[in-house]
Amino acid sequence: MTKVTSESGITLVTLQNCPPDITFCQKVFTTIADLGVIVDMISIAPNHGSRMEISFTICDDDLGEILEFLSKLKERDVRPIFSSGNAKINVYDEKMKDTAGMAAKVFTAAAASKTDIRIITTSDVDISILVTEADFHDAFTAIEKACQE
Repeated sequence: MTKVTSESGITLVTLQNCPPDITFCQKVFTTIADLGVIVDMISIAPNHGSRMEISFTICDDDLGEILEFLSKLKERDVRPIFSSGNAKINVYDEKMKDTAGMAAKVFTAAAASKTDIRIITTSDVDISILVTEADFHDAFTAIEKACQE
């Protein structure tokens, strides 16, 4: 059975112009963990030449905890961008890994509701979509309905 759940009060953090180095990622996420902040969705865009982009989500309430650290990244020409007031819609189904078309179904529902999608992450059993809180209700309703069909 497909479960559609949600969580609100989420900040999307995007680090632009990062060095394409796993050691850089390790240092960023280790520092954030040491600050006691939980990271949820993580997406790394493919390298663009000698730089890459990392996006991740945290609780809106935790943004203050990492601002000082992220501002220090500017010294390395990394540009942090923040977008608070988002909501995550999570679609989970153990059968997803053996079922074709689940992503198409979810994305079709989101597109029909004209949802502003900020980030998408997936695994073999779930799809997580970050949307603005303004679009949340319509997107959640559309996705939930699509998953019940």
